[in-house]
Amino acid sequence: MYTPQAGIFALGTSSHVYLEFDLLDASKCKEFASAISAIREPRTTTGGVNFVIGFRPELWGEIVPGDMPVGVEGFNKSIEGVEGFVMPATQHDALVWMSGSAYDVVFDMARSVLHDLAATAKLGEETSSWPYRHDRDLTGFVDGSENPTLLDAPTDALVPEGGPGAAGSVLLLQKWKHRTAEWEALPVEKQELIMGRTKADSVELEDKPEDSHVARTDQDEFGNIFRRNMPYGNVDDHGTVFVGFSAEQKRLSKMLDSMAGLVNGKRDALTRYTEPLTGSYYFVPSVESLRGLR
Repeated sequence: MYTPQAGIFALGTSSHVYLEFDLLDASKCKEFASAISAIREPRTTTGGVNFVIGFRPELWGEIVPGDMPVGVEGFNKSIEGVEGFVMPATQHDALVWMSGSAYDVVFDMARSVLHDLAATAKLGEETSSWPYRHDRDLTGFVDGSENPTLLDAPTDALVPEGGPGAAGSVLLLQKWKHRTAEWEALPVEKQELIMGRTKADSVELEDKPEDSHVARTDQDEFGNIFRRNMPYGNVDDHGTVFVGFSAEQKRLSKMLDSMAGLVNGKRDALTRYTEPLTGSYYFVPSVESLRGLR
């Protein structure tokens, strides 16, 4: 039996930082992997830090060839949807996502990670995030209403035993900037039609439009994804960090194609009020696979 990285399922944390790295020298990828796998959570009385460590799929396949599920690849090209809508590809080589109950501990740990990896990689993207009104995103709607329970999440998020990458997960990481003024100018009834859910209590609309966000990301159609989305940004420039784990990459890629209008020609109506800024796929290996790098 292989063990998944515990940070995947560490709900309830209030401070997050996502550090995406690019190798300085591709020939030193194994030295980089050894350094990143040696990261340890701090010992502190004010709360620890949860880690999720992921690698660009092609890079992980080079480092540990027998531990990469077949067909998983990076976000290597932009998704060009209908009406000129584009989801950009901003793939990096590795991700260290840290979360904890106090931002000072997360901040100090992030600085420590940067120091430890400075000889082999540079920071390509840094994003901090935090929860908003318990489980809502900055549109005011509940985020992750269809998320599987923690009891079912491992089945949906983790590569099953018996094959390459067991207990690992395919992670899609995107940053979506909200057009808040335009969104908030809409009446609640219009917002609900765009979302496909009621705003107050997150009940799915019986007659939701075909281009609603719920319809275009229907997990009954594409398969279950374990979401760990969080708001990011400041009062003037903000949005949602999409964090989706899946046992199969095709669930994630088909969802994005659907949102872009490439499945039935219907673009996700929510994409008219939120803009994708980044896009990367990472393979999050098992604990045992990471230990093997040290």
